[in-house]
Amino acid sequence: MSNEATTISVDNPYGLGALWAQGDFVAKGTLILLVVMSLYSWYVIFTKVWDQRRLRLAGQTAEEKFWTAPSIKDAIERLPKDSAFRSIAEDGVRAANHHEGRLTDRVDLHEWVTLTLQRSVDNLNTYMQSGLSVLATVGSTAPFVGLFGTVWGIYHALVAIGVSGQASIDKVAGPVGEALIMTAIGLFVAVPAVMGYNWLVRRNKLVQDNVRSFTGDLHAFLVGGARIAPAAGQGTPAAAAAPKK
Repeated sequence: MSNEATTISVDNPYGLGALWAQGDFVAKGTLILLVVMSLYSWYVIFTKVWDQRRLRLAGQTAEEKFWTAPSIKDAIERLPKDSAFRSIAEDGVRAANHHEGRLTDRVDLHEWVTLTLQRSVDNLNTYMQSGLSVLATVGSTAPFVGLFGTVWGIYHALVAIGVSGQASIDKVAGPVGEALIMTAIGLFVAVPAVMGYNWLVRRNKLVQDNVRSFTGDLHAFLVGGARIAPAAGQGTPAAAAAPKK
């Protein structure tokens, strides 16, 4: 007779399931906190990527349609209503058209338009930077949160070993290895947050460069009636339509 080899599947007694089943409220709370930090980090990453993509497309639309319009009014109408570039252009035109009154008579047109456009750009930059501090915080704190869960788990494991009076390798390695899962989870949460933060900051700089370029050209047009060094084949809105001081 031949003996048939049989395979017996045994559940891992020291895995994540055991950590949740055997952990106290502190261990479970730490694990939940890490999961929430991870989910929120990925939410910020995806939403920021979407916002950056939308702004890059808006910048391309402004480059293609805004500077080829016959007038500044038509140029603004060519941009989508939800475009950040349209909002900046409207603020600039509004400032140029309303350079009057007891306050503005002490500020020349150049400075008045500059202040208005800079405020619009600052508001946009603030919006683009929102959420990145969350990634930085998660990236710097998640490893320590995981380490706290590991230290707490090792403490309870040693207490249980001391109470039972058994210090064999199978009694020590299991609980300690189970506690180390917390450190691994903390690193798993922190690494994508740090990488996502650096990546989004670099992409933000590219978007901000496009916004500054558009704002500089718009400022030159509103003040002087001409765009700064327009690209070959691209025009500017008719100078006659430029707002006058």
